Amino acid sequence: MGLFRKKQPDGVSNGGRQIKILFTSDLHASDVAFKKFLNAGKMFKVDIMIIGGDLAGKALIPIIDIGEGKYEVNGEVVGREGLQVITQRIRNEGNYYIITDKKGYEELVNDKSKLDEAFKQAMIERLREWIKIADERYAGANIPIYVNLGNDDPLYLFDIIDESNVMKRTEGFVIPIGDYEMISFGYVNPTPWNTHREMSEDELYSNLKTMMEKVRDPSKTILNLHAPPYGTNLDNAPLLDKNLKAVVRGGEIVMTHVGSKAVRQIIEEYKPLLGIHGHIHESRAFDKVAGTLVLNPGSEYNSGIFHGAYLVLENGKVKTHQLITG
Repeated sequence: MGLFRKKQPDGVSNGGRQIKILFTSDLHASDVAFKKFLNAGKMFKVDIMIIGGDLAGKALIPIIDIGEGKYEVNGEVVGREGLQVITQRIRNEGNYYIITDKKGYEELVNDKSKLDEAFKQAMIERLREWIKIADERYAGANIPIYVNLGNDDPLYLFDIIDESNVMKRTEGFVIPIGDYEMISFGYVNPTPWNTHREMSEDELYSNLKTMMEKVRDPSKTILNLHAPPYGTNLDNAPLLDKNLKAVVRGGEIVMTHVGSKAVRQIIEEYKPLLGIHGHIHESRAFDKVAGTLVLNPGSEYNSGIFHGAYLVLENGKVKTHQLITG
């Protein structure tokens, strides 16, 4: 897959001092969650910031211009002021919107290629808006924002990330972070939804093993892997039936482990310093695998709530780890 490229993003040099990290994942196009992440980076005075994947939103909402300053959204008719309220709510919930007339709406409904193109342009536009905000707020701060794509992110978003001055793509590189190194991988084990970036467990293991062979010292390596390790506190999700509905028994939703066995195997074999993961929104937790600290900050992007993890690395160890919410 050409995972390792010759040119690497600039790393962080700290001369042996402690490294302060802010990690988040699964922002899914939520404006308010992304802006809270940027604010938290300065509040915690971190050295680096990391987004573990899933930048893209999940829905494109059509807004029909019916003329005379009126718009129809999900059956509701509003004026220009109401439109501003609705579009901001859509953005904060991690969705996209497109304003079109009735003819354009019918074309989107009946032509999948036009719908796909509209969705693509909405993703690109939102990410470019985020890049502009990050570049303005972190200009001259010397705090890189390392960004990976997750399973819900199409590959073309990597090219958009490359347009930023402070947001740096991570997948395919060994990133030096002081005395440590970080590798990143956004593919996940197969899901019921057939998302953009999925692999079999064998493929995942092969790619991760190749990556681990590139690092200097596994014990000082951060694994920024979107898929959490299987059988931990990080990968609990509702058990689904054949119709993709949550299974309920005794009035309670049945939970099951859905993480990656390949990720777990790599951690058990190489015993890295730290594993930072996402993907399973409802599994906000810490755990340990073969002595390695692993964590998933969880996600409530659609409620505008920011979830992250604050970490301090010092003397080859994780000195501090704290889940934060705001």
